[in-house]
Amino acid sequence: MPEAAATSSTIFGLSTQIIGIWVAALLTLAIYSFLYGDNPAYKLGEHIFVGVSVAYGAVILWYEGLVPLLINPLFRPHLVEDATGPKYSLIIPMVLGLLILSRFVPRYDWLSRWPIAFVMGLGAGLSIPRSVESYILRQMHGTMLPLLPPGANGGYDFLTGFGNLLLVVGVVCTLTYFYFSARHEGLLGRASRVGIWFLMVAFGAGFGNTVMARISLLIGRVQFLLYDWLPTIGIHLGGPGVG
Repeated sequence: MPEAAATSSTIFGLSTQIIGIWVAALLTLAIYSFLYGDNPAYKLGEHIFVGVSVAYGAVILWYEGLVPLLINPLFRPHLVEDATGPKYSLIIPMVLGLLILSRFVPRYDWLSRWPIAFVMGLGAGLSIPRSVESYILRQMHGTMLPLLPPGANGGYDFLTGFGNLLLVVGVVCTLTYFYFSARHEGLLGRASRVGIWFLMVAFGAGFGNTVMARISLLIGRVQFLLYDWLPTIGIHLGGPGVG
């Protein structure tokens, strides 16, 4: 058995691990070649990435969506735990799903309006209450903070109170900036300018967080090229690598 395992882990005498590293490295370099300019290598890497993503998504949809949620309960109930028989109510969503495919037949593409309308209506009905609760009610509740919260050892926690005050001022001034029913003059104008500062700080923090996330991805790919790929061609720079 160990000999069979060793044989299955090689292709044309090359380790499958080494082949995988080379494929990943070449595709990484192909994508980064866009920094030089649009070229066939970048287009090839881009098409491979999109194709693999779509294929992977289709497989996940089949095995984790259609099979356990539709095919097994409807056609193979013996594979479903606690099932007493086929779940015929699933015929309705199955038919609606098949009607989506009528978009590929121009003569009958009007049939796809039914499942699209159902999905849009269901999505709106489920998302609107959650959005109101998440983006309005909870946001309002988050600004109803004590400006003089009690401290752990008695008295008041002035640092937390200052943070609460800053949050309330930021929310009010930011909303004032988007109040366009009156001229931004006097107190309203000063409050809206303070709101601009809060907006700039928020946008800057969000942009900085995005940049850090992208730099983290770049560092990971560079470490892979330096410590995993280069050792396969005899260049060792130290650090973690292929064992």
